Amino acid sequence: MRVFDAHLHIQPWRMLKPGAYETFKKSHSDFDRLLELADDPRKFLALMDRERIERAALINYVSPDVMGFTEEVNEFISRYCQAAPDRLIPCGSLHPRHTQDPARQMDHLIQDLKIKMIKIHPPHQLFYANEYLHGLEALRIIYEKAQEYGIPVLVHTGTSIFPGARAKYGDPLALDDVALDFPRLKIILAHGGRPFWTEESFFLLRRHPNIYFDISSIPPQNLLKYFPRLEELTEKTLFGSDWPGPGVKSIRANVDQFLEIAINDESKRKILYDNAMKLFGL
Repeated sequence: MRVFDAHLHIQPWRMLKPGAYETFKKSHSDFDRLLELADDPRKFLALMDRERIERAALINYVSPDVMGFTEEVNEFISRYCQAAPDRLIPCGSLHPRHTQDPARQMDHLIQDLKIKMIKIHPPHQLFYANEYLHGLEALRIIYEKAQEYGIPVLVHTGTSIFPGARAKYGDPLALDDVALDFPRLKIILAHGGRPFWTEESFFLLRRHPNIYFDISSIPPQNLLKYFPRLEELTEKTLFGSDWPGPGVKSIRANVDQFLEIAINDESKRKILYDNAMKLFGL
């Protein structure tokens, strides 16, 4: 089956703070190879060919406090994806606490850098996804601009193992407000709230027509344990590997494990490819 990996990471790894760097090193003895792939998109495209991945969304986000990533990630991923704009989808970010003019910067990301998706990472950016209700006005502007341009916002839901991350911000129920206040905004629950909040995620997915989720960072063999009624969510589910996140062996290994789960082939095709194509307007 054709594969669109809607959630994997090609990031400027040299920006990582020491604690985050060591966390990555523990699960990737070949960390130098990750640096090579991030330095040369041709090498990453060759990896995609070997693993039979047709398209991929490359996730980047701003997290100077926890991860070390600054707004330079947006220029980085914009340049990187120019190597194959038909196959590589750039995902960028702003940090609402560190941006001076969010409206202008969102225009720049989308119009000039051709960013196709915005990432919000509450546990790494240290705010709730509905913090605009409590004075974080820049976050409201980010959502408004993404809605205006019709591009998805990917929101990390669930826990994080990186030093300094605060798990409480990963509760997906904050997105109930976002979905109501921005009804035309396409919202993707990254990781489906795993491991604590998968039932809350299921509720949100059934309640709101503008909420989707990706299965990244959920071991495929455990997917039906977290979402036993997954086939009810066929139209709203995106495949994502979260590679090279800790514990993810390879993109292809995740695909092969997903293909073995007990759902029908039509659902697998939509989750692996069709839904992402539709969501990104391709």
